[in-house]
Amino acid sequence: MNSTANTAQYRAWNGYEGSHWAARRDRWDAVNAGFNQPLFDAAAIAPGDRVLDVGCGAGATTRLAARAAAPRGSALGLDLSGPMLEQARAAAASEDIANARFEQGDAQVHPLPRGAFDLVISRFGVMYFADPVAAFGNIAAALRPGGRAALLCAAEPEGNEWLTALAALADLLPLDGFGEPGGPGMFSLSAPGAAAALLERAGWEDVRAKHVTAHGTWGDDAAHAVGLLLESGPVRHLLARSAPGAAAEARRRLTDTLRPREGGSGLRLRSTAWLLTATAR
Repeated sequence: MNSTANTAQYRAWNGYEGSHWAARRDRWDAVNAGFNQPLFDAAAIAPGDRVLDVGCGAGATTRLAARAAAPRGSALGLDLSGPMLEQARAAAASEDIANARFEQGDAQVHPLPRGAFDLVISRFGVMYFADPVAAFGNIAAALRPGGRAALLCAAEPEGNEWLTALAALADLLPLDGFGEPGGPGMFSLSAPGAAAALLERAGWEDVRAKHVTAHGTWGDDAAHAVGLLLESGPVRHLLARSAPGAAAEARRRLTDTLRPREGGSGLRLRSTAWLLTATAR
């Protein structure tokens, strides 16, 4: 780790949040996998491309990018989280993906080589910057002139069925401030036009934002899904602030709420995102 300007997020993703995601990487990948097709369709990775994956987490999208760029191309995954990068390196090695590598760093200040990449991708890794303009500027400088970006960030909170289910527990959980735009955080770029404006301020051109939706698999059944949701960092924090006994009641009610969504392929919920595309100068 060279340096970080994003100290609060560094602590979170190298503490409970990072350990939680690392231990459950396959499950969180299943939650977000529905967005892979729109992301990679927009990225249009070609053999030989040099790809930067920002906020790569446990490396699922980095490995996909490395496969698409093979045999002459490569993919670099960049993330703040040491625990998640351990999983990313292990998965790449187990899958014999030799053209993927990983670095721990803050995209806002990490010393990325100038002009070294053809494109940058991110699946929900760009909402956590302390200074988004600085981060997007640093990323742009790492791309060759004319290099491309395909980035996903969370859209309107109410478009996410997992969050509307939680909202039904407002009498149990102190939901004030959770799911509201602001930053850095999950919904920091959710307001229409917010992310595109920041990319333009950072010097990107041809910036476009497309609203996309996808369904993710949260678990085998309602109880399995609720376990993942209630153990996630933000919800765990809310439960810690709630009254004694609220966690058990929240689990019961949320399981009942989600049980009608069970199906043969597991419990699936809809999420929404902005798909951002842009060109570096």
